[in-house]
Amino acid sequence: QVQLVESGGGLVQPGGSLRLSCAASGSISSINAMGWYRQAPGKERELVAAITGGGRINYADSVKGRFTISRDNAKNTVDLQMNNLKPEDTAVYYCNAKSFIIGIPSNYWGQGTQVTVSS
Repeated sequence: QVQLVESGGGLVQPGGSLRLSCAASGSISSINAMGWYRQAPGKERELVAAITGGGRINYADSVKGRFTISRDNAKNTVDLQMNNLKPEDTAVYYCNAKSFIIGIPSNYWGQGTQVTVSS
């Protein structure tokens, strides 16, 4: 079992910045990839950014050049630096971890943290 706790959300003006952090606990040795997803009201959950244990990174096209994901394997944390925020970035952001136990993949999710971009 893996537990994920997000922090760093809040209210910011357009063009501002926020840094989200996610801390993993539990069966952390089983974690392979970690990342961030977001979901706005009435919309599907979408991938924002993800990083594997080997360092491969994927970004959504809408955040490329503005967001940066980083991972500290020793601390079992993953951060998301969000710059030049836009109103359309407003959503609940969820930390995600993928684990592999005896060859069985599993997904784990944090409770989510609200990010609101508004003037």
